[in-house]
Amino acid sequence: MAEWTPDDQLTLMRAVEFLEHPRLIARLAAALGVPIEKGFSLLPAGWQARVGTVSEAALAKALAVAVRSLGKERGRVSSAEKWHKAAAAASGIAGGAFGLGALAIELPVSTTIILRSIAAIAREEGEDLSMLAGRLQCLQVFAFGGKGGGIDKGDEGYWAIRIALSKMTSEAASFLAERGMVEKGAPPIVRFITAIASRFGTVVSEEVAAKAIPIVGAVGGGTVNYLFADHFQKIARGHFSLRRLERTHGADVVRTRYEEVRSMLRS
Repeated sequence: MAEWTPDDQLTLMRAVEFLEHPRLIARLAAALGVPIEKGFSLLPAGWQARVGTVSEAALAKALAVAVRSLGKERGRVSSAEKWHKAAAAASGIAGGAFGLGALAIELPVSTTIILRSIAAIAREEGEDLSMLAGRLQCLQVFAFGGKGGGIDKGDEGYWAIRIALSKMTSEAASFLAERGMVEKGAPPIVRFITAIASRFGTVVSEEVAAKAIPIVGAVGGGTVNYLFADHFQKIARGHFSLRRLERTHGADVVRTRYEEVRSMLRS
């Protein structure tokens, strides 16, 4: 087995930081100069159900993109990351001016843009996106970026979420390999999307609350979307760099070292 190097340790530590301490809500508050809690208080009744419904729809569209075309793009990842953030910001400028009502139009667009950015990062880290399983790993990133949702049975750690999603991802991959996207309401697909949406929706809620603050407006909506995209790019970098280390050193070694770093940071 390959020797664990100082570069491997730096990669691991950065991954732990990205995956265990996302902090999107804090970054939004710092960028806008206003506590995001103010935005939550301004949202209309029933907004949580609306966010949940739109989040699931956005992920369903992203899944269709992942199955049909993800991984075929080429190009330099560093420039792709910047372009995808700029494109997400542009969609936020358009949606930010219309508030919650524009979410159903804007979120599927920004989610698909971010998904392609995640795929670019995955490819750079050595993920085989010609395989359906590799493309579904890109969808999992949207779950790692949020909190709550119940799929991790109370443990908010990255590994608990990853293990909880593992079986659902495998079942979805098997179903899609056999039948494609013909049966969108099939139980394996519904379970997969719902599990991810339960956590993705918490991040979308933070985005929506930020845009609800009156001083934000259209330009601020672009800033919010830029940070939203950057948030998931960091999560993707952490996830796929870990998978790269696993291919070199083995999953058990990487997880043991990950938990050591996680415990050190917590203490």
